[in-house]
This record gives sequence, structure tokens and C-alpha cells, in this order.
Amino acid sequence: MKRALVTGINGQDGSYLAELLLSKGYEVHGVIRRSSIENSTKMSNLKDSIARIKLYTCSLDNHLAVYKLIAAVQPDECYHLAASSFVNYSFEDEVSIIATNFTITHYILSSIKELCPQCKVYFAGSSEMFGNADRVPQNEDTKFNPRSIYGIAKLSSYHVVKNYREHHGLYACTGFTYNHESPRRSHAFVTRKITSGVAQIAIGLTHKIELGNLDAIRDWGYAPEYVEAMWLMLNNPHGPHDYVIATGIPHSVKDVLTFAFAIVGLDYQNYIDTQNNKFFRPSEQVPLIGDPSNIYQDLGWHNIVKLEHIIEEMVNNDLNLLKSI
Repeated sequence: MKRALVTGINGQDGSYLAELLLSKGYEVHGVIRRSSIENSTKMSNLKDSIARIKLYTCSLDNHLAVYKLIAAVQPDECYHLAASSFVNYSFEDEVSIIATNFTITHYILSSIKELCPQCKVYFAGSSEMFGNADRVPQNEDTKFNPRSIYGIAKLSSYHVVKNYREHHGLYACTGFTYNHESPRRSHAFVTRKITSGVAQIAIGLTHKIELGNLDAIRDWGYAPEYVEAMWLMLNNPHGPHDYVIATGIPHSVKDVLTFAFAIVGLDYQNYIDTQNNKFFRPSEQVPLIGDPSNIYQDLGWHNIVKLEHIIEEMVNNDLNLLKSI
């Protein structure tokens, strides 16, 4: 039986990945923050699988704690998903973002190198590493040009992963994941903000959703499919390779609004407030759209669930959550 260690296991991706690994017969070990233990909201993603997972509370920014964790678990595969995932363009709290998104990656890799060098490592990269991209769509050869501390930290982690692969012989790779959504998406992200807002409007709890740039373009996919790509990358017959994980299909925030409000029979233009500048994020000169050709060619992975169906699932989930209160 293979043993997998998943950091950030109670997040959107971690919880779906845990379910996938369990379905494949893995022994699953997961890392959560100590503050999450008594917070039912933060643990809700694991409600259907928690009884079959071995959970650890570990301060991942403590090298000794990480070393002891790796020594105890001795994983065959490690999926490093834990991160400060909210993209902040104000350059506030830079030290914390760097520590979470770079230093921890280094601690994990160095501990695996010393304790279980046969362990395969997946690092969750991001489209934000391309930032102000010089072409569209972006692929594995596109020049990196991050425009946020989050993207810079992710890029730094990518380079340390690459270093451990090339100079220390670890099976270590990075997935450049583009936006991927589900009913487990945090309310900090625009898709969940929209679907939860639509649900509240539909049952009369509010009348407006405050948003920023409605013309912003993104490549949105389905989280359960993206974690399958992660698993495929650690079971790649071609060895460790980095891949863009994306749909290649551009959609605007207006598209998301159209899909979401149509589910409850409303026109989004009557319910949107774009006057609050704190929500406005300027559009990229070149939109972040990924080219998944290589992962399709090598591993047969491609997206299936379309954005309109993802948004429908999210709106219906948010409606059910409100009705259950």
C-alpha cells in the first residue's frame, strides 16, 4: 500500500486529492494547522473522508517539526499544497507570504532528501508565476514574470524543486495550476463570492454583490479534475516533469456572472455594484490562459467539466447551505 502525505489537506485541493488517493487504495496522511482542529468550517471539506485519514498538526515553518513529520510518515508520495493562496498585490505581509510559499517547500525537500529520497514530490505552482506574460496561451517554456509576492514566492519554490530534481536526484515536479473551482472554494475567491452572493440574492438575504473588474479574463477549471493531474504527475512513466494544468479556455468575470444568475432566473446587471475600488484588479495586458497540450500528450489528461456546470454546482451548493441554516 502506497503512503501519501498531503500538506493543506483540509483545503479545496487537499480534500479532493485525499478522496482520490483513498479511492486508489493509498494510506493517506495529512497536515493541518493547529488552529483548524476546533474550527468545524475549516474541517468541513474532510467530513466524508476524515475517518480514513491520519491527521497531523505541524508547524510547517519549523524545520525540525517538518523533519520529524517526514521521519514519522516515511511517505512514498508527498503533495505540497499548503500555501497562502490569496494573491495580494499591495505587497503587505511579504515576510509571511515568502515563509509560507517558499521556506516550507525547502524544508520539505531537504527532509525528504535526508530521510526518504525515494519519495516523489509534487509542488503546487501557479499561473501567477507567469504574471505579466509575454504570450498567450502560456506553456512550460513561457518566460516567468510574476507581479505579486505570491507569484515570486511560488517561482522561488519552483526553482528549489528543480534544483532538488536536477542536483539531488529527487523525483520532484511542479504543476503550474491555473484557476480551478468547486463548491469547496474559499469565499476569498471571486467565483465563490459570486455563487454565494447569487444564492443570498435568490432567497432575499441581500440585493447586491460588490465586485471589481468584470472584464478580467481567467482560465477556470474543475478542482477534482486538477488533483487527478497532480496524481498523474507523480505516476508519470516518463519520469518527473513540470506541466501546465489548465483548460486553455478563456472566460471573463461577466461570463461567470451570466452562468450564476441564469441558474436562479435573474439578470446579473441588476445586482452588481462595481463602485468599490478595493475590489478592482486591473486586467493583464496578456490574459493568463494555459496551454495543457503537454500533459495531454504525455499523460492523457484534459479537462472535461465546463465552467457553466462548475458554477451551477457551486450555486446549488450555496443555496443548499443557506437553506440548511
